[in-house]
Amino acid sequence: MGSNSSRIGDLPRNEYLKKLSGTESVSENDPFWNQLLSFSFPTPTSSTELKLLEEATISVCRSLVENNPRTGNLGALIKVFLSRTKELKVSAECQNHIFIWQTHNALFIICCLLKVFICEMSEEELQLHFTYEEKSPGSYSSDSEDLLEELLCCLMQLITDTPLLDITYEISVEAVSTMVVFLSCQLFHKEVLRQSISHKYLMQGRCLPYTSKLVKTLLYNFIRQEKPPPPGSHVFPQQSDGGGLLYGLASGVATGLWTVFTLGGVGNKAAAAPELSSPLANQSLLLLLVLANLTDAADAPNPYRQAIMSFKNTQDTSPFPSSIPHAFQINFNSLYMALCEQQTSDQATLLLYTLLHQNSNIRTYVLARTDMENLVLPILEILYHVEERNSHHVYMALIILLILTEDDGFNRSIHEVILKNITWYSERVLTEISLGSLLILVVIRTIQYNMTRTRDKYLHTNCLAALANMSAQFRSLHQYAAQRIISYTCRHLRRYVYVLDKLYFPHSHCSTLQHCFSTLSDNGEELLSLTCSHILRSYASSLFSLLSKKHNKVLEQATQSLRGSLSSSDVPLPDYAQDLNVIEEVIRMMLEIINSCLTNSLHHNPNLVYALLYKRDLFEQFRTHPSFQDIMQNIDLVITFFSSRLLQAGAELSVERVLEIIKQGVVALPKDRLKKFPELKFKYVEEEQPEEFFIPYVWSLVYNSAVGLYWNPQDIQLFTMDSD
Repeated sequence: MGSNSSRIGDLPRNEYLKKLSGTESVSENDPFWNQLLSFSFPTPTSSTELKLLEEATISVCRSLVENNPRTGNLGALIKVFLSRTKELKVSAECQNHIFIWQTHNALFIICCLLKVFICEMSEEELQLHFTYEEKSPGSYSSDSEDLLEELLCCLMQLITDTPLLDITYEISVEAVSTMVVFLSCQLFHKEVLRQSISHKYLMQGRCLPYTSKLVKTLLYNFIRQEKPPPPGSHVFPQQSDGGGLLYGLASGVATGLWTVFTLGGVGNKAAAAPELSSPLANQSLLLLLVLANLTDAADAPNPYRQAIMSFKNTQDTSPFPSSIPHAFQINFNSLYMALCEQQTSDQATLLLYTLLHQNSNIRTYVLARTDMENLVLPILEILYHVEERNSHHVYMALIILLILTEDDGFNRSIHEVILKNITWYSERVLTEISLGSLLILVVIRTIQYNMTRTRDKYLHTNCLAALANMSAQFRSLHQYAAQRIISYTCRHLRRYVYVLDKLYFPHSHCSTLQHCFSTLSDNGEELLSLTCSHILRSYASSLFSLLSKKHNKVLEQATQSLRGSLSSSDVPLPDYAQDLNVIEEVIRMMLEIINSCLTNSLHHNPNLVYALLYKRDLFEQFRTHPSFQDIMQNIDLVITFFSSRLLQAGAELSVERVLEIIKQGVVALPKDRLKKFPELKFKYVEEEQPEEFFIPYVWSLVYNSAVGLYWNPQDIQLFTMDSD
């Protein structure tokens, strides 16, 4: 570095860096700093270069760690940066490119050094390095003990107060990145940090008054999605041969620095990230999520979470209660539009979850929108492509749906929004379908994927809860959505019978039945043959008779059988038969969802009645099952009532004629004959210690998505590299 261009491999031998990290003290007023900060070092543009930069920085850092107690050069560098930031706003207004360029370079060096310091030493040791001055070895001055806090406050001021112009974009990104680095000590601990020096500085003292302004600025950075200026547009034009060296270097560094911002990610990423259009928005969102998920201090709650929980719409003129700290206002319409547009990234989905779950003002606003499809469709697309997403992203998308379905108004309105040509849904051409029916299709597909692949009980429970919340307001279900509700239920009914058959008649089970299950595709659309239906009825009768006599004992035996080892002569059970209780829970919930729809909105859903009648043979076999007998009463009543009317209408009826008979029959069916059940309502509640999930998740996003930041994967303790 310095006034000559540098390559990464040359950094350990660079004379200016050697002087910075060497045994000679450098005064804050030494011309050396201008030389050090006038470098044209091109910012790394690949994971390989970032790794090389990290390795080169380590050797410089280790030398600085050894000598800094005697030289105090780290403190001097930071004081040079702090003194420059006091003039940054004026420099931006005066278009002082060189001053801003050098100030950025100072922060870039500080960030690189801090990243290695934080990785290689304790916070206490780090804090001590901020206190050393040019004195006798190992001594420090009491008036410099808050240099670390002063740097943090300075960064917060830089982020919130510096006008965002072409010439300040780069230093704004670097300031956000440096704050992320300050908090990165969490990466090097397996356990969630509940006490930290950096946390203490951010949650009290001089930094605390900046809380609401910082959160607001980070949110607006996300909302605006400001793109970086074109390469070279923010510096003086490169001079001809007679021009000054410094100007030429400024132009060169601009080109190198801006190249990095077109990259999708850094080294050792879990997956290839999409090209980032706004590195400032990306870094700001990551910092916001890190701050929002800091653990509460022993004597005070997390102020950044408080700010996120309480901010209001700019159109809301009501005063803030005096009891709400760190309050501010932001344009909800702009925030909503940004959230709709950015849901392809994990971090934007996590922000949406955080806001919906924690800020009642946002939740009320979102639920009142008349263009809800703009938000819901990207969430559904995440779930639809579940195979391509990491499990955490799928969880967040699903929980967002669960939170939304807690509102009856949402559940009604989504059936009034008609969509045309959903191109990403490939199972069937959907030329016209309601948002509600599409939601049902995607959630059922997600449950099905989970049951056949990942077998995650948490995921399928939340999927079923979302469907259950919606069920009483099902309206005008698309025929394919109605068919999928019934066919998915039937698939598990068949599986249930088959598993019981294997458990209680292990050496005499029907090969035809086994063959039918082995040939069923994942989407469960194939119908069993008449022979298999007859077998199912025969087995169901005997098995359910057994269950009704000693149900609990049988289930206990079933569980023991599934957990026990198989003898060499036994045929291994299929994957889906490994947990009988899970299958039964799914069946129970699906029957309750169907029952809720029939009880509350039968007259709105002729397609569901049609699908139910089409598969009535299978449902009739479960009317005496002890686990489902109560919930089957209404379903059996509807099947019997409409089957009778169809029988009276004659044979070989067209689909149109059957639907007409159903619509007529709905009017004639006495509603008081349908037994009332408690309303199906589920509410999302975070686990008791949500930080155990969210903090590793947020830092994995930082690790995988932060622009220009690299950490050696071997140093990471918080999460494993092969996790999502």
